[in-house]
Parts: sequence; structure tokens; C-alpha cells
Amino acid sequence: MIPGLINFHQILAGLSHRGTVILSIVFCMALAMIVHELGHLVAARTCKVSASEIGLGLGPKLFGFRLGSIAFSLRAIPVASFLRIDGTALEARSVPQQLFVHLGGIGFNLIAAVLTYGTVFGWINLLLAAGNLLPLYKHDGWKCGVVVMRALLRKKSQPVEWALTFSGCFASLVIISTLIQVFR
Repeated sequence: MIPGLINFHQILAGLSHRGTVILSIVFCMALAMIVHELGHLVAARTCKVSASEIGLGLGPKLFGFRLGSIAFSLRAIPVASFLRIDGTALEARSVPQQLFVHLGGIGFNLIAAVLTYGTVFGWINLLLAAGNLLPLYKHDGWKCGVVVMRALLRKKSQPVEWALTFSGCFASLVIISTLIQVFR
């Protein structure tokens, strides 16, 4: 090669490798989110709570299909996943059953992390489980906090739930900030 000229072959090989790594991570993250929602689904069915849809992403539906009584959908904004569950039926269950359903996704992620230990998929499952334990609004840790608070108060209390939401977000920021400082 002539000195000073750009080696396009090396650049393309580097981009190709980076692209493969990025696609692998995106695929593993999507699969881990589906595993998470399947954990909630199994727990809900165990507690006789109906569910109608597992969604990957948020916003308008791009694509979907049905398997038995569950609709699967791919949404336009690829940042989250969800299980559409009968909230009224879930609230009618005992506190341990409600917690079991809310923690079912985390349990499945931890099982997947152990079974695929040392792989990108294993680490993503572990991170997804840990992130969902944080008491951030609408995450599983927050939902468990709401269940416990309602059980302790024996009623719903919007001010208490708001306090839980704000303090949970603050605690999550402190936890994440501390972890970033420790692993820096």
C-alpha cells in the first residue's frame, strides 16, 4: 500500500464488525425484553389473571400476529416492552400473587442470565432484571412498591403513591450515579 492513502478495506471491515456487534446487541436486547414479558405472562396465567398482548416497543403498531389468546406486536418506538394485563383482576389477587406477577419478568431474566452466563445475552438479561428492580415509575420495582404501600395503608392513596414515585426516581438516580462512579 502507498503511504498516506486510506485503506478502505480496513475501514469497511471495521464498520462491518461494529455493525455486527451493534445488531447483535439490539437483537439480544429485544429477545431479553420478550423473555421478560413472557415471565410476567407465565406468572399472570399461574395466578389466573388474563393477558391479551405482548408488545415490543411503544407507539403505533407496525406488525402483529396472534398465538392462541395472546397478540404479539412490534411497535414504532423501540425503547420498551409491555404485557397488556387485566389490571382489575390483578388487583383482586392477594398481595403475594400481585408481587409474583410483577416480579415474574425479573425472574425469567435472571434464569436466562444464569443459563446463558458469559454471553452478551446473559449480561443483557442481568442488566434488564436489575434495571426493572429500580423503583422508577411503571417499572416492576415501582409497581411492587405500590402494591406494598396499598397493602400497608389498606387503600389507594394518590399522595402516598406520588411520594413513592418521586422518592423512587430520586433513589434510582442515586443508585445509578453511585454505580457509575464505582465502575468508572
